[in-house]
Amino acid sequence: MIILALDPGLGTTGWGLIRAEGNRLSHLGNGRLKTDTAAPLARRLAHLDAMVAALIVDQAPQAAAVEEVFVNTNPQSTLKLAHARGVCLAALARAGIEVGEYAPRLVKKALVGNGNAEKMQVQAMVARLLPGIAISGPDAADALAVAITHAHHLASARALR
Repeated sequence: MIILALDPGLGTTGWGLIRAEGNRLSHLGNGRLKTDTAAPLARRLAHLDAMVAALIVDQAPQAAAVEEVFVNTNPQSTLKLAHARGVCLAALARAGIEVGEYAPRLVKKALVGNGNAEKMQVQAMVARLLPGIAISGPDAADALAVAITHAHHLASARALR
């Protein structure tokens, strides 16, 4: 199964693509989708939507996962993140792809064993689980972590049947 995961952001949305075959995971790609910070909000959201749609067409994932909103101290930042996340969810739904949604703490716990893990610990575990890959930055690493979490949750759900 090919899994596309997104770490939404208005400025930068990280993406990661893995193949899950049973318990075996392999890296297919990762990167960042960037919007123009000088453009109006609506134009940035439309551009993000077009980039996610193109990624879906290019990679043909069978499943997807998106990180949930992390509420921070700046309400404006949280709102912009929520807009970007909504665009990602809509693009995936429009393509008919089932989407798993995971809180950042759950992703950290699934990969590192600690829901309060630092970003560097998550990146190190991604590198260990997908050896030899070049990661396009922290947003892409986070997306790969979400993809790995989703693959493990799908495998657990199959095992329970």
